Amino acid sequence: MLRSLRPDVLRIQIVTHLCGLLVFLYGFSMLPPMLIALLDRERSYLAFFTTFAFCALLGGGAWLATRRAGMQLRTRDGFVIISLFWLLFSLISALPFWLDDGLQFRLADALFEGVSGITTTGATVVSDVSALPRAWLWYRAQLNFIGGLGVIVLAVAVLPLIGVGGMKLYQSEMPGPFKEERLTPRIADTSRNLWLTYSLLGLVCSLAYRLAGMPWFDAFCHGLSTVSLGGFSTRSESLGYYDSLPIEAVAGLFSLLSAINFTLYFVALSRRTLTPFLRNVELRFFLLVVALLVAIVTWQVWRAGMYGIGASLVHAFFLSSSMITDNGLATGDYANWPSHTIVLLLTASFFGGCVGSTCGGIKALRCLVLFRQSRQELHQLAHPRALLSVRIGDTPLSDRVLRSVWSFFFLYLAFSVFFVATLNALGYDLLTSYATVAACINNMGLGFGDTASTFGTLQPAAKYLMCAAMILGRLEIFPILILCSRFFWRA
Repeated sequence: MLRSLRPDVLRIQIVTHLCGLLVFLYGFSMLPPMLIALLDRERSYLAFFTTFAFCALLGGGAWLATRRAGMQLRTRDGFVIISLFWLLFSLISALPFWLDDGLQFRLADALFEGVSGITTTGATVVSDVSALPRAWLWYRAQLNFIGGLGVIVLAVAVLPLIGVGGMKLYQSEMPGPFKEERLTPRIADTSRNLWLTYSLLGLVCSLAYRLAGMPWFDAFCHGLSTVSLGGFSTRSESLGYYDSLPIEAVAGLFSLLSAINFTLYFVALSRRTLTPFLRNVELRFFLLVVALLVAIVTWQVWRAGMYGIGASLVHAFFLSSSMITDNGLATGDYANWPSHTIVLLLTASFFGGCVGSTCGGIKALRCLVLFRQSRQELHQLAHPRALLSVRIGDTPLSDRVLRSVWSFFFLYLAFSVFFVATLNALGYDLLTSYATVAACINNMGLGFGDTASTFGTLQPAAKYLMCAAMILGRLEIFPILILCSRFFWRA
């Protein structure tokens, strides 16, 4: 029967089948905040229950209706499913915000908050976060945590149980130019190991926050947000509410730890050695850039007379680590820092962390490739007949990788300029436009100017535009553009 179907109909059934499964599984994430709402006797449990029922009916129905579809995934299917996955999950993540009468969110606000959470951006339209019920505070942190490593990677771990191979999905989801690498021979084992490592880091971070003085609930919420580099806080002032140098030191340290390629953690734990960290060229480059940024920001803040030298170092370490890794947690008074310092940190957010981490931005490895290729071009000009190659460690990079990096760099900057120009055309000043786009396309979450305290000041058109920027940044542009290509859809 299946062989008699047209190939395009069969592909649609395969995509529908897997998207239905993912939606069904995602619906269960509504149960923890629903239980918290019930315990606190909050009416918001209805919004979570309705969303859960919607996911169960829609996702489960689509999965069952197409359960006989063939399960041979192609690269094309991976890109389609990834793009549909983020669109559907963004809409589902926004649904509880929109359904709850207590929040009184308009559609643009609900969508912005949902997309910001699941893409680990951390930008919020809520003006008084501290006044939110505990169920919503947990839900926002949970959105960050689930979106951190990608729900697809978690789903891939269970797809083999129903006879579905997930390598194509994994390659489409994992960030960075070296998407073909995997830790174990089976992709399901890889996904489970990454999630175990990720969850363990989140638990350790939560305990560190508690030891630094946070209440248990706040510690767990901030632990989830920090390791996902999501940035949602339980307080309107973010970490500035606690006015604690130890808490800021914990946040800065775990921001950096979460920006490291998670495959290094797995290899180091399995081999019981720190050698993978010490030998990783990208990590050394990343830490060097962070050290330079912290030194510059420390000097600028201390010179401005805002803190003593010790406090300047801690505040600069925390905010520099938070913004370069695109975490988005902040001190309460960061908007009062010198404007040129904030612009430097906003620009640093384009750098990002390491590939294979939960960060946004261009990524340190791509920046290292660009730097080494530029240096190689200078050497080639000086010695035209020399046979030179760009290397990362002992590995020479192929022309395909170099073209991919340069293409991504150009497209990333081109879209950033487009979004800045569009916001400027909508009436926002250039600094606000630049800061807002940096916060959204880099999945960093901290604005400046009109969006320093909340992104709720944006008009609806600007919010929808920034939702697109967040999704583009999270998917690293190519999967979306591929779907817009006529060449992609040719048989």
